[in-house]
Amino acid sequence: MSTTPESFKHNHIKQSPPQSQPCHNFSKRVVNDNDASSIASDDRMNSSWWWRTRSLNAPSPFQQFGPCGGIMKNSAMVMQIQDPASQRLTWYKPPLTVLVIKKVCDASVLTPFVQLVTWLVQEKNMVVWVESAVLDDVTLNEDIKFRSIRDKLVTFKDGRDDLTDRIDFIVCLGGDGTLLYASLLFQQSVPPVMAFHLGSLGFLTPFRFDNFQEQLTSILEGHAALTLRSRLRCVMHRKTENPHGFEHAVDSNAEPSSSLANSILVLNEVVIDRGPSPYLSNIDLFLDGKYITSVQGDGLIVSTPTGSTAYAVAAGASMIHSSVPAIMVTPICPHSLSFRPIVVPAGVELKISVSPESRNTSWVSFDGRNRQELFHGDSLRVTTSIYPVPSICAQDQISDWFASLADGLHWNVRKRQKCLDELSDLTASGSEDIFDEIENTKLYDV
Repeated sequence: MSTTPESFKHNHIKQSPPQSQPCHNFSKRVVNDNDASSIASDDRMNSSWWWRTRSLNAPSPFQQFGPCGGIMKNSAMVMQIQDPASQRLTWYKPPLTVLVIKKVCDASVLTPFVQLVTWLVQEKNMVVWVESAVLDDVTLNEDIKFRSIRDKLVTFKDGRDDLTDRIDFIVCLGGDGTLLYASLLFQQSVPPVMAFHLGSLGFLTPFRFDNFQEQLTSILEGHAALTLRSRLRCVMHRKTENPHGFEHAVDSNAEPSSSLANSILVLNEVVIDRGPSPYLSNIDLFLDGKYITSVQGDGLIVSTPTGSTAYAVAAGASMIHSSVPAIMVTPICPHSLSFRPIVVPAGVELKISVSPESRNTSWVSFDGRNRQELFHGDSLRVTTSIYPVPSICAQDQISDWFASLADGLHWNVRKRQKCLDELSDLTASGSEDIFDEIENTKLYDV
C-alpha cells in the first residue's frame, strides 16, 4: 500500500535511509584449502546479514525469465512501495490541536483523562477537543482540577460537526473501541493516533499510562514508528425504480461527491449475516467483476489485516500482520466442510449481493455500527481505502504486534514440556514400575 503526503495534513511518513545491500560476485573462483575458511566466514556474514534485515517487504522479483521472456515495462503502472519498517512520523509543523477520546461509562478512565487534558492545556499549551457528551459526566464535573480547565476545552458532537482538517493529533484512552471510534470520526485523512491501554482487551492500544508525559513529549517531537492500518471503503448500491418503472443501481464509479457521501470506511471488518431469519444466508461473492462463489451459511466477514484478529479470528481465520496489504474473506459457519477463509490482494474490488435464489435478505454492519438491511438486487462493494489509520507504535511494528498477540489473545500459551533426563535415567535402570509411577505423577501435575 503506497502512501502519499496528501493523506495527512501536518505530518508525513519519513523513510529511514536504505540499508546497504551486499554485493554478490557471481564470477567463477578457484577454491582451495587456504581460502576455505574465508568462504565459511563469508557465508556466516551473509547469513547473519539476512537475519538482521529490517525490511518487511517481499524482495523485488527478477523480471527476466530465461533467455527470452520478461515483464513488459509499463510506465503508467510503476509505483514505489515503502518498507513498512522504515515508516516513521514527522511533523510539517508543531501540532497545536489534539483530540482526546475516552472510553464511555468507565469511571476508571476519569482520573487519567483529567490528568492528560490538564497536562496538555497547561504544560503544552495545546487546544484540546473532546466530545460534548464528555462534559455532561456528573462525576467528572465534581473534579476540582477538571473544573479549572473545563472552559478551555473545545467540544464537538458526533454526526453534526466535521473534524476534517481541524485535528493534528489524536489520543485515545480506553480499549480498542476508542480507536475504532476515531476511525469512524475521520472518513478521509486520519491524524496520527496514540492509544493508551485503559480498557479490557487492548490489542490496538500499545501504550501504558504510567509515564504518559515522557511518551507524549517524545511523540510530539516526532520520535515514533508508525503502523499504517489499512481501511476498507464500503459502498452500498441500492436497486431502485425510476419514474419510468425501470430498475437501476447507484453508479459505483461516481466520484467523489455522490459516492463518497454513501461510503463508509471501516478499520476492522464489514459483516454480512442472515439477521433474524431462520434460513441460511445465500450470498454471491464477486471479485473484480468475476463471480467467485456463493456463501451458504450464517454470513460472511470481509476484514482488514487489523480486523483479522477480531471477529475473523473467532470464525477460524488466520491472523495477518497489519502491514500486509491484503483483504481477508471469512465465512461464518458455512454449510460446507471445504469452505476455508481466503486472503486476496488489497487492490481488488469485492462485490457482495444477495443471491436471487436466497430465501431471505441479509444484514450488513460496519465495524459493529450502522447496521442495515441488504435486499435482493442491492449490492455492497468493498475496496481498500487510500486513507489508512496511522497508529503510533510503542516500540515498533513487529514488537507491538507480537506483544498484543501474547498479552491480548494469549497466543501459543501452554505449559513447557519437561526434559527427558529423568526419564532416561529410569529407562536405563530398567525400573518399569518407578517409570510408570513418575509418568502418572507428571500427568497429575499437568
